[in-house]
Amino acid sequence: MSVTCEDYSLRPSIFPSSKRLTRWATRKRRFLSKGFSEDFSMGLISSFYGSSIHGLMSSCLAFEPCDEYYTSKGLWSSSSFFGETGFSLFRSKAGTTTRRQRRTGKAMAVAVQPAKEVATKKRNLTKKRRVVVTGMGVVTPVGHEPDVFYNNLLDGVSGISEIEAFECAQFPTRIAGEIKSFSTDGWVAPKLSKRMDKFMLYLLTAGKKALADGEITKEVMNELDKTKCGVLIGSAMGGMKVFNDAIEALRVSYKKMNPFCVPFATTNMGSAMLAMDLGWMGPNYSISTACATSNFCILNAANHIIRGEVDVMLCGGSDAVIIPIGLGGFVACRALSQRNSDPTKASRPWDIDRDGFVMGEGAGVLLLEELEHAKKRGANIYAEFLGGSFTCDAYHMTEPHPDGTGIALCIDKALSQSGVAREDVNYVNAHATSTQAGDLKEFQALSRCFRHNPELRVNSTKSMVGHLLGAAGAVEAVATVQAIRTGWVHPNINLENPDESVDLNLLVGPKKERLDIRVALSNSFGFGGHNSSILFAPYN
Repeated sequence: MSVTCEDYSLRPSIFPSSKRLTRWATRKRRFLSKGFSEDFSMGLISSFYGSSIHGLMSSCLAFEPCDEYYTSKGLWSSSSFFGETGFSLFRSKAGTTTRRQRRTGKAMAVAVQPAKEVATKKRNLTKKRRVVVTGMGVVTPVGHEPDVFYNNLLDGVSGISEIEAFECAQFPTRIAGEIKSFSTDGWVAPKLSKRMDKFMLYLLTAGKKALADGEITKEVMNELDKTKCGVLIGSAMGGMKVFNDAIEALRVSYKKMNPFCVPFATTNMGSAMLAMDLGWMGPNYSISTACATSNFCILNAANHIIRGEVDVMLCGGSDAVIIPIGLGGFVACRALSQRNSDPTKASRPWDIDRDGFVMGEGAGVLLLEELEHAKKRGANIYAEFLGGSFTCDAYHMTEPHPDGTGIALCIDKALSQSGVAREDVNYVNAHATSTQAGDLKEFQALSRCFRHNPELRVNSTKSMVGHLLGAAGAVEAVATVQAIRTGWVHPNINLENPDESVDLNLLVGPKKERLDIRVALSNSFGFGGHNSSILFAPYN
């Protein structure tokens, strides 16, 4: 599309009105009466008007100046901007702008920022800092240690069962990926354990386990520059039980309320409490983007390292919403499976008999480090984080875009920004939640993005642990890193009658499979149309 200067002729309103000119002339006489020369005052005024109009037009137009900008001595010549020729508001002493020039707009085109000058400036290139994974921590329905967790996945063990934490006979859904046994002993102070919401307990435990797994001992901790260590662990729902308990207490009296109900209900407080415990003074906050929360946190944490702001980041997500209000809310959304009679078969991504996702709970945390920092302390490097991307469907609160546009765009951007070729990606840990629309839209997007890659293998961790909401991406990131480490990818369980719209040649079967992973992609999508894709690879 070509743009001519004629379309952007000057509006009379840009110039001062006759009344304003009279006031300006009065100010000019006062200015001169104080001993300033007319040449100086005209230069000052010309600079003011020139820069204002110049900035206005350059911010609105996206084309370069006409050639006259660099040669003309007319109204908008560079010399007249600085009063060199005795600037006149309506004409230049060095030459008069003709009516034809004003009509055709040639004089107007030079009001754009001179791109030729800008283009000559060179950026100082710096070597990109690489980010590696040196530690992992999990709290999940199938294990609370990375190796136990992943071995159960490889064996096809399901963590879905009947809910035991509360009576739920009145609900149409009575199953979940519920954590049956969990202890904070040795990880969280007993006094805090009694007051905190479970999402915070899961977060603190997984975070400290990630440090232990990364061999951040007390000696190593003492040597760290704590101003360059940060925490970025998010939550989709936050402390729902703490908040719900406060509402129930308020029915009796505000005096019965937990004094920590507000801070312990907010999504940021888990990261904050972990940082306080560790004394880490770097970036500390949380991101809440529904079920895409963890991926957002991981990518932003990595970016802090890449930019040189920190050397070490704990990142991931945590959620614990298996309580009456949480279950009731998702039932009301008609999002949950009702396969109560056979819980282990309820979560079945891509299967034609899927009837909704299964709620899960838990936390996942990665310890990310700058490569040289990790090598200097002799850390065990599990994998390299290559990058990722975010997009928004901008379509619907809970449904994906019908064409999968946002998902495909997110994957494309992740590959582009990470410098990864499509053919190098041979493993995808999919978001696939076991919903009718979501599973197919993601698969269609994957097929479009990787249609020329017959080596691609795709699976869904949610078939065994359910949907951990804000923690899903981090737990699945741990599964992805474990797949890179072990050379095995876990099965898709319950894929007994595949949807006719999926290509079985891409999906992992009912048994674990050997795979020499070159680059792995992990997807997470959330209510609100939030899409996120992150990439990992073996460290070389």
